[in-house]
Amino acid sequence: MQRTAVVTGAGSGLGRVIGRALLEDGWAVALAGRRPEPLAGTAEGFADALTVPTDVADEESVAALFRAAVGAWGRVDLLVNNAGTFGPTGTPDEIEVADWRAAVDTNLTGSFLCARAAFAVMREQDPQGGRIVNNGSISAHVPRPGSAAYTATKHAITGLTRSISLDGRPFGIACGQIDIGNAATDMTAGIATGARQADGSVRPEPTFDARHVADAVRYMANLPLDANVQFLTITATTMPFIGRG
Repeated sequence: MQRTAVVTGAGSGLGRVIGRALLEDGWAVALAGRRPEPLAGTAEGFADALTVPTDVADEESVAALFRAAVGAWGRVDLLVNNAGTFGPTGTPDEIEVADWRAAVDTNLTGSFLCARAAFAVMREQDPQGGRIVNNGSISAHVPRPGSAAYTATKHAITGLTRSISLDGRPFGIACGQIDIGNAATDMTAGIATGARQADGSVRPEPTFDARHVADAVRYMANLPLDANVQFLTITATTMPFIGRG
């Protein structure tokens, strides 16, 4: 049986690396993102790639994404909830409420809408079940300075992961979370040149090849549904995360 996946934020960064790794493994993958051109770049060379321009913060756009995936392949076995934005930076009093809400809409509500749609498909399909992998980030554990919106949404992803994991049990739906620290992508390029630390200094931080994130997701995705990686943390070995910086 053809294994099928939906990957959000698939036009660039981790989403592109994860999407292409799954395609290389023989999955049929619906690649979701806001812009058609980057999605086409991710899909290039793969017959089993479906590109679906999607705004994860919009309920109807997400519904259309899953209609497209089910229409193409009849089922969804895996959702990788990867779309996200750093959002506004600054101390809480410096963050505009509209910018806070925009970050919540993409990072949290977007993940919920995609998980909600995937859950509905997985619950009703035959054979029943599937897997949801949420991208939490190191910020699901600890904040960077001036990151209230991003950090709050990523802490919330952990609660979403736990709730889906529990609610999915009767239907064969597994849910796990991958927390990533300093994978080298365009989104994190600034970290390698200088990132603000808790003591106020700005120092470069080590990064690691994003391909290792894809390998971790592939491991999670390839497990049978009676086994689950609940939480997996992958970081650059010497990044200032463990200890006090």
